[in-house]
Amino acid sequence: MGVRIRIQVQPRASRTEVVGSHGDAIKVRLAAPPVDGGANQALIRLVASTLRVPRSAVTVRAGHAARRKVVDVVGPSVEQVARAFAREEGR
Repeated sequence: MGVRIRIQVQPRASRTEVVGSHGDAIKVRLAAPPVDGGANQALIRLVASTLRVPRSAVTVRAGHAARRKVVDVVGPSVEQVARAFAREEGR
């Protein structure tokens, strides 16, 4: 079982962090530039770390070259995802 998360990405930020909600998505800032998949890899690391799952459990399903992405995560429930991102917000 897993969840699908909509994420709004701001690449080339001063630091990598979860910002909060952005409409129906979660907004994150990534220090990595959007070159050669660097921002996607940074996003996978951030999501995996936030949800305490292995990186292999996180997949960018849509939006590989866009700021608006859809990410699938195997393992956590919707409630666990909501709590984890709320905890990380603004850290």
